[in-house]
Amino acid sequence: MTQEENKNFYDILEIATDATLQDIHSAYIRSKSAYAPDSSAMYSLMSPAECQLILEQIEDAYSILGIPEKRREYDIARGFNQTNTPRGFVEEISKKPDYAPHNTFNESLTERTLDLNEVIQEKAKKEEFKYQQEHSQKNLANVSKTQAFSKFTLNYLTDQNFEQEIENCSEYTGKFLKKIREYKGVPVERMAEMTKISKTYIRNIEADEFEKLPAVVYTRGFVYQYAKCLKLNSDLVATSYANHLKNLKNTI
Repeated sequence: MTQEENKNFYDILEIATDATLQDIHSAYIRSKSAYAPDSSAMYSLMSPAECQLILEQIEDAYSILGIPEKRREYDIARGFNQTNTPRGFVEEISKKPDYAPHNTFNESLTERTLDLNEVIQEKAKKEEFKYQQEHSQKNLANVSKTQAFSKFTLNYLTDQNFEQEIENCSEYTGKFLKKIREYKGVPVERMAEMTKISKTYIRNIEADEFEKLPAVVYTRGFVYQYAKCLKLNSDLVATSYANHLKNLKNTI
């Protein structure tokens, strides 16, 4: 069994096993947004197939953890929350009217006709339609292909020894990423322009300041863009750096 296949639903949403309904709902919305079509952190540089696969995992996780009875069955099977019961989960949602379907996303959708998952699906359809409209408008703009290409062009003197060091690297740290960026002559300001990542986050990534970075799922997306702009193996770099951050957190 691979590491991805062995990952539990709590890991996919990046929440604790004793998370509340509010925690689960917030994590679901946050994760969906990270891989949504209009997310500059993910979708613009990751392939549609990769994003779709992750979105399907997020949907699977929420379809179980977001429903008390299914969550309880899942917890029992996995050995989680053995003292918890769906009753406490149901009571929690009753105390939070902002999570009732008629107040979520669309006031016209009532609790009697649609459950929470159906409401979320309705919002996803609206967001997809909005994205298609915005995408169509962007396609109408007369953008020069030459200008777009030159934006991501790198001009630097090649050092074969360092190129070999990069080629052999399998564990990327913030310090090494900074060294590569400077070697390829890309200032922080230009990197921010190329990736649409703030200069602050870029510096925090390079300094391994994990406590100043967003959730790992977002940071991985940032590093993926960072690596792609430097003509590196984006998947390898992003995955390696994400593992590097997790190791740093575990040593605290």
